[in-house]
Amino acid sequence: MNYIQKVEDAKKLIRESIAIYPKIILGSSFGKDSMVTLHLALSVKPDIPVFSILANTEFPETYAFAEEMVRKYELNYTPHIFEQVQGKKCCGEPKVEKTREALKDYDAWISGVRKTEGITRANFNPVEEKNGLTKINPILEFTELDIWRYLALNEVPVNPKYKEGYRSLGCSLCSFPEEDESESERAGRWKGTADACGECGIHTHPLRNSLLEHKEVRVA
Repeated sequence: MNYIQKVEDAKKLIRESIAIYPKIILGSSFGKDSMVTLHLALSVKPDIPVFSILANTEFPETYAFAEEMVRKYELNYTPHIFEQVQGKKCCGEPKVEKTREALKDYDAWISGVRKTEGITRANFNPVEEKNGLTKINPILEFTELDIWRYLALNEVPVNPKYKEGYRSLGCSLCSFPEEDESESERAGRWKGTADACGECGIHTHPLRNSLLEHKEVRVA
């Protein structure tokens, strides 16, 4: 599938999802993938609700960039800040719990996950239901090159930390810049620990308490 088709498919999925799920919200970390997803969603619904889950250990540039984007795009935005305990595993349950709180009044949410970003995401589907909550993944088929192409062609701003060599950007405790071009995209996350290249939890843990099984859901 070429880049243009991926963009059109992403917009189509967002458009159809918004029509099906009136109580839908977009999750954004204000990283590169989130900015592509946000820009796509705003082109369909400029007032779509947006939330973020940010730690108290984010880079100062991330806080400033988020505030700048809220003003630039006049976002219908709600931030959720969780406290990172020194010496504890970065993210995990505190971040998952804040995400549950952010999504409690919604039936569906739009995320910016991509299959090629990490092995843990390779089997995700464009539309998924997990424990009664639907997740929409419109840029799932985008590559890292597609992301940077979209950002450049559409003049979408990015967090200035990327200029320092970061490829996957989390908080200041878990993110490290690229050391070698042979590294995978998420190699800088939790580098040197058992969780290296792994997940923060919000895409792998249940966000609703339910007996429903995880299944793929198709949007007509």
